[in-house]
Amino acid sequence: MKILIKYLKPYTLLLLVAITLLFVQAYTNLALPDYMSDIVNIGIQQGGIIDAVPLVVRESTMERLLLFIDDNGKSKVLENYRVVEPGSDEVSVYGEDFPGVVKESVYFFVDGDSDTRKILNSLLGRSWLALKASEGYGGKISGAPESMSLTMVNQAAVRLVREEYRALGMNTRRIQMDSIVHTGILMLLFTVISALAAVTTGFLSARIASGYARDIRLAVFEHVENFSAGEFDRFSTASLITRTTNDVMQLQTLMVMLVTMVFYAPIIGIGGIIRAIGKSRSMWWIIALAVVILIIIIFTIYKISVPKFSLLQRLMDKLNLVSRETLSGMMVIRAFNRQQYEEKRFDDVNKALTETMLFVNRVTVIMMPLMMFIMNGVSLIILWIGSKQVAASNMQVGDMMAFMQYAMQIVSAFFMLSMMFIMLPRAAVSIRRIAEVLSVQPSIKDPDSPGEFKSPFLGVIEFRDVSFRYPGAAENAVSSISFTARPGEVTALIGTTGAGKSTLVHLIPRFHDVCEGAVFVGGEDVRKVSQHELRKKISYIPQKSVLFTGTIAENLRYGNEIAGGEIIREAVETAQAEDFINSFPDKMNADISQGGKNISGGQKQRLSIARALVKRAPVYIFDDSFSSLDFKTDAMLRRELKTQLHSSTLIIVAQRISTIMDAAQIVVLDKGKIIGKGTHTELMKSCRVYREIAEAQLTEEKPA
Repeated sequence: MKILIKYLKPYTLLLLVAITLLFVQAYTNLALPDYMSDIVNIGIQQGGIIDAVPLVVRESTMERLLLFIDDNGKSKVLENYRVVEPGSDEVSVYGEDFPGVVKESVYFFVDGDSDTRKILNSLLGRSWLALKASEGYGGKISGAPESMSLTMVNQAAVRLVREEYRALGMNTRRIQMDSIVHTGILMLLFTVISALAAVTTGFLSARIASGYARDIRLAVFEHVENFSAGEFDRFSTASLITRTTNDVMQLQTLMVMLVTMVFYAPIIGIGGIIRAIGKSRSMWWIIALAVVILIIIIFTIYKISVPKFSLLQRLMDKLNLVSRETLSGMMVIRAFNRQQYEEKRFDDVNKALTETMLFVNRVTVIMMPLMMFIMNGVSLIILWIGSKQVAASNMQVGDMMAFMQYAMQIVSAFFMLSMMFIMLPRAAVSIRRIAEVLSVQPSIKDPDSPGEFKSPFLGVIEFRDVSFRYPGAAENAVSSISFTARPGEVTALIGTTGAGKSTLVHLIPRFHDVCEGAVFVGGEDVRKVSQHELRKKISYIPQKSVLFTGTIAENLRYGNEIAGGEIIREAVETAQAEDFINSFPDKMNADISQGGKNISGGQKQRLSIARALVKRAPVYIFDDSFSSLDFKTDAMLRRELKTQLHSSTLIIVAQRISTIMDAAQIVVLDKGKIIGKGTHTELMKSCRVYREIAEAQLTEEKPA
C-alpha cells in the first residue's frame, strides 16, 4: 500500500477540503434532531416559552412564588427582577406585548448569564408547581416536583408561565408560532448547508478518485514499458491488462468510498453517540447492543468474503486470458475444428467466475435487510422504553424522538463502515496486485552515470565472448559468441531452429543483458550507455511484424515523427511496398486495423521494413524479416537495401540461404554456439551444417 500512497500527494489539498466539508456536513446533520426536539418540546409542548423564568410576572404572583423559596433563593430571584409600577416610563417597553402591565405592578426580568438562568429555573420551576398545587391547579402535572428532573419540572412549569402571560394580556399563540418558524428556518438552513457540503464532497471525492486512478494507470503502464522479457514472464499479458483496468477501477471505487464514507462515518457515529447520551443516559445500552450486533455481522461477512474476493480477481485474469487467446487464435481454432473445445474452456471459466460473483453478491446483499431489521428493532425498543420514561416524566417527547434519530444515524454510520469492510477485501486484492507490478524492478536499468557515444558515431557492433541464459533455464541459450559487424557490410546469422539467432540480436538493443562477456556498439558497452540513446542508433525489424491502429503514414512515422514525404516515399520504394499502398483508395491515409489484420503477412512485413527505414538509423537489425516475402520481392528488396544503406551496419537473421548469400560475413549458429563464420563460398567448403542447409534449400529452389 505504501507504494501507492505517494500518488495521493497531488490531491492532499482537495482531500483536506473534502474532510473539512465532511465535518460541516456531519455537524449540520447532527444538529437537525436537536432542532426537531426543540420544535416538539418548546414549540409545541411549551408553546414557544423556553423555561420557567418569566420575562414579566405580576407582583402578586411573585410574592406567592417566593413563599415556596428559601431565603437564599429569594435573594437570588429578587437580584434578577425589578418592580415596575403602573404608569412609569418602563411600562411602555413591554406594554405592547403585555397590555396588563398598565393596570398593576409587575416584576421585569433582568437578563442574566446562563448559569444564573439555570439557578432561577430550578428555584422558580419547583415554586410554580408548588404554588399551583396548593391552589388546586386543574392542569395535569405528573409526579411530585421533588422527584421530577429539572427538565420535566421546567416543562410543567412553562404551562403555568403561559397562564401568567395570558393574565397579562399576551398573545401566547404568536410566541408559539414565532418559536416554531424560527427553529424551522434554522433547520432549513442547516439542511441546505448539509446538502451543499455533501454535493461538494461528492464532487471532490470523484475528482480525487479519478485523478488518483489515472495516475496509477499511467504509473503502471510506464513501469510495464520498462519491463524486460524476464519481467514479462512473471505476469501474463491478460493479467497486466486486468491489473491496469479492473484492479485500478476497484481502487478508484475504494477511494470514493474512503472519502465519502470512511471519514464521514466515524464523525457521525461518535457525534451521534455523544448527542444521544446527552438526550438520555438511561438508554445508552440500546445503541451499544445494536453496535455489538453490527460488529458481529460485519466480522462474519468479512471472514466469509475475503477468500472469495481473491479468487474473483484470479478468475477474471483467467477469463481475460482465455478470451484473448480465443480471439487471437480464431483462424487456428476454425482450421482444427476446435470451436466446441474453446467454447467449453470459456464456459468453464465463465461459470466459475459467475458462481463466485453470485456468492459474493449473496453475502453482501444480506447486509441491507439485516441493517433495516436492526434499525427498525432499535426504533421499536426506543419507543417502548422511551414512552415509559415520558409517562414517568423522566423524559420529554422531543428528546425521545431526537434519541431515535441519533440512534438511526449511529446505525447508518456503522452500515457505511460495513459496506467499506465488504469493499475493502476486494480492493485489498487489487491493491496488492497493482503493488506487485509497481514493486518489480526492471532487471535492465540505465547506469547511474551513463556514458555517451563518440562523435562521429560508427555503427560497429562487436560481440566479445558473449554468453546468455534465460532466467530459470538449465543451460545457456548462446555461449562464447564473438564476432564483429561493421558499417557498409551485411552480417548474416543463420542456423537451425532454436540455434539462438534471435536471442543473439536481442542482446544488441538490450532486450536482454548478457550473462558473460560484453556487447559493444559504436565502441561502447551497451550496458554503460542509456537505453534511450542506444536504441536511437538502432532500427529493429522484429520477427513478428507488429503494426498499430491508425493510418499507414502514422505507422511509418512511428520511429521518426518528423519524417517528410520524401523520406517516407524512399522507404516505401525500398521496402517494395509502393504498389500495394497505392492500391488503397486513401493510399498513405488508409487505415490499418488492430495488429494489421486487414492486410496480408507479406504486406505487414514490408510496412515493418519501411517503418524501420524511415527512422534513418546507423544500425539495422532484420530479425528474420524476409520470411513472408516471395523470392522476387526478397531479391529486389535486398538490392535496394544494399544501395540505400551502403554506409549502415546491417545484421540479418535469416532462414533462407538465398537471402544472405551475398553477405560480407555469415555467422552459422548451432545449439547456441558459432560453428562457422565467413562468406558463402568459404562456408560451403568449411562448415558442414551450412553446406547441408544450402544444398537442401538450393535443390528445392531449382525448377523440376
